[in-house]
Amino acid sequence: MECKKEQNLGRCNCTYEPCARKGMCCDCLQYHLKSRQLPACCFPRDAERTFDRSFEHFARLVKEKRV
Repeated sequence: MECKKEQNLGRCNCTYEPCARKGMCCDCLQYHLKSRQLPACCFPRDAERTFDRSFEHFARLVKEKRV
């Protein structure tokens, strides 16, 4: 499968600037799932900026109807 990195970058809301996985969604997802996290694109912009990408943080946002 061909990576659509350039297209993905247009939708990537990751604010972690030195991230080497930006635009490479499969690498990003694999990296975060190993740490019981979700990638930035699963979070609203303000929540993403906290860098708390945990499942628990995501669950709280769902409960608050923010996701």
